[in-house]
Amino acid sequence: MVEMQIEYLGELRCQAAHGPSGVTIQTDAPVDNHGRGESFSPTDTVAMALAACELTIMGIKAKDKGWSLEGTKVRVEKHMSASPRRIARIVLEFQLPEALAPQQRDLLQRAAMQCPVKNSLHPDIELEHHF
Repeated sequence: MVEMQIEYLGELRCQAAHGPSGVTIQTDAPVDNHGRGESFSPTDTVAMALAACELTIMGIKAKDKGWSLEGTKVRVEKHMSASPRRIARIVLEFQLPEALAPQQRDLLQRAAMQCPVKNSLHPDIELEHHF
């Protein structure tokens, strides 16, 4: 169990504190939903968490195999639907190290699909992966 504390700061902004580390992040409502869009929105954090989780799971697999994933990047697109307002689609574009062999890439891609965030998302959210 991990405890976090979230405080509403006003002006559609929140600050979240991670209990174990004390690290904080802020969210802001997006411009298209009455906010200023000056930080991650709550739904942005969902898409970001998916990418970070998949990359972390890939990192665990790579570490177990003695491979380096340093410098790997993920470009994330989050698409919203209007009615109901929800995350409709998340696109993830992974840039893996060129030195990885096809078999290594395949193993890492399969590992990414075991991400707990992915397994927790509603099945109506369309997920698109590019490696």
